[in-house]
Amino acid sequence: MIGNCGFGFAPVRPEMRERSMLSMTRVEAIPLASMAAGMPWDWVTFPEFLDSVERTPKAVNILPYVPVGTLLTWVLGFDDAKAGRRPTDAEHAELRRLLNEAMDAGGCGWSAQRMLPDGPASVQRDFDGSPMPTDVMHDDTCRELAGVLRDRNDGFMQMLMISGDNKRDQAFYEEMAQISGRPMIMNVVQAFDHRPEIHRRVLAWLKRCRERGIRVIGQGLTTDAGFSFTFEEWNLFDDSEAWREATTGTRAERLRKLGDPARRQALKDQMPATATGPLPGIVITGPVLEKNRPWLDHTLALAAQKMGKHPVDVMLDMAVEEDLKTEFFAAPPNGSIENLREIVDDPYVLFGVSDGGAHTKFLTAGRYPTETLCKIVRQHQMISLEEAHWRLSALPAQVAGFRDRGVLREGAPADVIVYDFDRLQVLPEEIVHDLPGGEWRRIQRAAGYRWVLVNGEVTIRDDTQTGAHSGALLRHGSARAPEPVPSSLKAPA
Repeated sequence: MIGNCGFGFAPVRPEMRERSMLSMTRVEAIPLASMAAGMPWDWVTFPEFLDSVERTPKAVNILPYVPVGTLLTWVLGFDDAKAGRRPTDAEHAELRRLLNEAMDAGGCGWSAQRMLPDGPASVQRDFDGSPMPTDVMHDDTCRELAGVLRDRNDGFMQMLMISGDNKRDQAFYEEMAQISGRPMIMNVVQAFDHRPEIHRRVLAWLKRCRERGIRVIGQGLTTDAGFSFTFEEWNLFDDSEAWREATTGTRAERLRKLGDPARRQALKDQMPATATGPLPGIVITGPVLEKNRPWLDHTLALAAQKMGKHPVDVMLDMAVEEDLKTEFFAAPPNGSIENLREIVDDPYVLFGVSDGGAHTKFLTAGRYPTETLCKIVRQHQMISLEEAHWRLSALPAQVAGFRDRGVLREGAPADVIVYDFDRLQVLPEEIVHDLPGGEWRRIQRAAGYRWVLVNGEVTIRDDTQTGAHSGALLRHGSARAPEPVPSSLKAPA
């Protein structure tokens, strides 16, 4: 899947290309140099973008969301989309037309991140710290877009909505599913070890939705991958206004602000609480100066106790002294096996939340399929292998709109994975310099995979890539063209 959370690069007018890439440097932490060097920008519209994706050699199959953020910017203009102006009736008609055009070309539905800026978890912001267009979009716009899916009887939606009012958010997810008559993938079912009532409440609500025939499907955070980061680029404390302000700007500006004694009290008073566990539990994993080596593998809380300092002062004094190059590790807030078991026990919760190609200097959550087989099945025996295969393959294919994938059956495309269950493992984290523009990323490889076939060609043999590029763009969820939607069934423009 590409285009998650309403973010993407089409439709984008040529004069907005640089600004659209700048947004992604913070909201998804993708290096600007990689985007500039890696994207041909041989498109303007969404159909042209899909044509470009189809021309590009790829080793995996791709199914695209239509990102709502780019639609809003195209129709309203950048400033008005960022300001959250409500579209006029004519502009809503144009948004519907663009979504229909994109889905006619092969888009599988639409996506939006709606982390309201005055809510408790607005952790993914624009490069300057401001909200993304979808964060400030209007409910009526979502209703208009859901109506397009209803009229087509096709596609699905993916949305992350956090306003601070859980009942309101849940009611809106339900409304979108009811208006459209199509599946709504809801991000995210996440356990917080210090507040287990949160995921239990969400699981109970999802069960009530199923009992009433409302197709809201929760995507569960089933990996315990943490964050390795430095303050050179870290952005996932954006749920705190004080931390967001201190970590925006150039490297020199960040260094100055994080070292400013006048800001420290606000940073202590407004501790971040969304992306990671409690800040004092963060571990010092990469001190640079020899004088700081004794603090290696100390939590901030333990170092603070020994130094007689506040954990925030320990963290920022060291980071500033080391030119923001000190490496820290933040464990996720979902470490409890029993809480994980409760999420896994719901047979309709999707596994995942990998964030794919995003946050690659901090996070390696794309390991979750191998982690599922090793940890959830082999180590803790929460579910059977057959159940795991269904949860990792058939279920997501069904709810995400893959028309002929996800199961092994005669006549289906030969997307096949063959692995040695006993040898399967997630390997240690490493840094590789393989991104366009000379940039680097963190990865975790896997061992135990004998063969991976994509559309009948071997792309991985004995854990090694073969160089085959047999992946396809799955327009409408399939490599085969569907019947066109009659114009009489589409919403009027």
